[in-house]
Amino acid sequence: MRVLLYGAICTLAAMELAAAAHPAVAAPASRAEHRRAVLTPLEQAATDCFAETIGNNPAALAHARAGRWYEAAGVIGFLCRPEVDAMTRARDHFEGRGAGGRYFTGPYARHLGQELARRLEPLLTTKAVANAEPRPDSEAPAAAGEP
Repeated sequence: MRVLLYGAICTLAAMELAAAAHPAVAAPASRAEHRRAVLTPLEQAATDCFAETIGNNPAALAHARAGRWYEAAGVIGFLCRPEVDAMTRARDHFEGRGAGGRYFTGPYARHLGQELARRLEPLLTTKAVANAEPRPDSEAPAAAGEP
């Protein structure tokens, strides 16, 4: 009986030590950190591509000035395809097949307009420019000696 009890205690102790030392116990936190470390730069790269490409394309910029972000991204979307594909493939890897496409058309697309508006704000605001030239429809200036 004593041997059986001693064996059971040793087995439980060995199981506790193995569980404490096993990396799977700490894996949920590190897995989430790893996932975030992989996905965040890919999402930023896709958003950077959209912002840069919209800013360099007059037709897309016109849509963006009107607040039509979906149309603006549609004009240049094919140029950012590699970044979007990398982002969706990574999501598929972590969350299962099809998750990347769902994320891209859902949460990512919903917040893309806000992020692009923030990044492109200097290009979207119209600026008043002073011009020293007289308007063509204004009267001709009077000569210095004429009343």
